[in-house]
Amino acid sequence: MHDKADDHAHAHHDPAAEGPTPPLFTWEFASDPYPAYAWLREHAPVHRTALPSGVEAWLVTRYADARQALADQRLSKNPVHHSEAAHGKGKVGIPGERSANLMTHLLNIDPPDHTRLRRLVSKAFTPRRVAEFAPRVQELTDRLIDGFAARGEADLIHEFAFPLPIYAICDMLGVPPEDQDDFRDWAGMMIRHGGGPRGGVARSVKRMRTYLAELIHRKREDLGDDLISGLIRASDHGEHLTENEAAAMAFILLFAGFETTVNLIGNGTYALLRNPGERERLQRALAAGDESLLETGVEELLRYDGPVELATWRFATRDVTIGGQRIAEGDPVLVVLAAADRDPERFAEPDTLDLARSDNQHLGYGHGIHYCLGAPLARLEGRTALATLLRRLPDLRLSADPDDLRWRGGLIMRGLRTLPVAFSPEPGQTGT
Repeated sequence: MHDKADDHAHAHHDPAAEGPTPPLFTWEFASDPYPAYAWLREHAPVHRTALPSGVEAWLVTRYADARQALADQRLSKNPVHHSEAAHGKGKVGIPGERSANLMTHLLNIDPPDHTRLRRLVSKAFTPRRVAEFAPRVQELTDRLIDGFAARGEADLIHEFAFPLPIYAICDMLGVPPEDQDDFRDWAGMMIRHGGGPRGGVARSVKRMRTYLAELIHRKREDLGDDLISGLIRASDHGEHLTENEAAAMAFILLFAGFETTVNLIGNGTYALLRNPGERERLQRALAAGDESLLETGVEELLRYDGPVELATWRFATRDVTIGGQRIAEGDPVLVVLAAADRDPERFAEPDTLDLARSDNQHLGYGHGIHYCLGAPLARLEGRTALATLLRRLPDLRLSADPDDLRWRGGLIMRGLRTLPVAFSPEPGQTGT
C-alpha cells in the first residue's frame, strides 16, 4: 500500500489546486461514473457531499478504506443513528419501507437482532440449498429465452434480466405461481421509480406488505418446503420471529435479491458485448465444456461494473476517522463499491475487463457481518443467465448506440433501463 507520508500529503493538500470536484449524480455521471470516482480516490478519498435528496453524506472511495468501513462496528445500519431531523430520515433507505412498517430487516439493524435474524434465514442460502435450486433457475432462464429467441431481437432488461430473479425469488419464498405476476408488477414499480415519484413506490411496497402478511397466514395452515415456511417453523421453535419481522424479512430478500440480480445480468451482458475479445474467450471456454472462466468471469463482471454502486447507508454512532478524515457522530457514510473495486492500489489494470482475473477480492457483495447472504444464489443466477444467452444466441449484439442507452437514476444501484439486442433467430422456434 502507499506509505504514510503519501497519506499525509493527501490529508493536507489544497483541493482547490486540483481543480473543482467533478459533478456527481448528474445524468452524464450516471452513464459513466468511473472517471469522477477516480478523481475522488486520488484527491478526496473520503468526501462530504450533498446528495440529490439534499442529505449530506460522506463518500468513501478507496479500497482499503471501503473494506475497513464495511466491517466497522462503529458504523451502524440503523437509521435511528442519523443526526438529521426526522424529516430527513425518510430520505435514507428504501422508499416506502418506513410507512409500510418494514423497517426491521437485515439491512437496517445491528447485532444482536441482526445476528438472530440472519442466522434464521441463512439456512435457506447454503450452497447445498442453492445447488438444489439450479435446475429451476435453468428452466426459468430457458423459458424466458424461448419467449424471444425466434424474434431475432429483444430488450434483455425487460424480457430477461428483470423477470428471471423475480420468478426465482418468488419460487424460493414460496409465492404461488398464480400470484407471481402481481409480484412482478410491484417489483416493476419499485425499480422503475428509482428516480420518479416516491408515492408509487410506497404504494407498491404497501401492497407487497399486505400480500406477504396474508401469505404468512396461509402458509401457517399449510407449511411447504420454501423460505417463508422455514421462517414460520423457526419462529414456532422458539426463535420468536414477530410477524412484522417475517414480513420485513421476506420483503428485504425480495428487494435485495431482485434489482441487484437484474443489474448483474444487465451490466454483465453489456460489458461482454462491449468487450468482444473477452466475450469470445468465454464462448470458446463454454463450448469446450470449461466452466472455470464463467466462474471467475462473473466475479470480474461484478468488480468491473457491478450492480450495487454504493453500499447501503451507514451512520456513525460516535466520531470515527476513516482514511485520515474525521467523521462526526450521526453522519451518514456511503461506501462507494464501484470506486473501491477499481482502485489501482488493489487491482492491476482496474479499468480492464479480464474474465480470468484470479486475485479478485472485490467488494461487490460487501464485507463484514452484512456480507451478502444471497451471494450463492446471485452467482448461480448470473452464471446460468450469461452462459445460456451466449450458448443459445451466439451472435448476440447490441442494437443501439451505447451513448443512447439510459441508466436508471437511483443512488444505491447501477443498472440499465433497457438493453436492446439483435441476434440470428433460433432455428426451430416459432415466434410466440
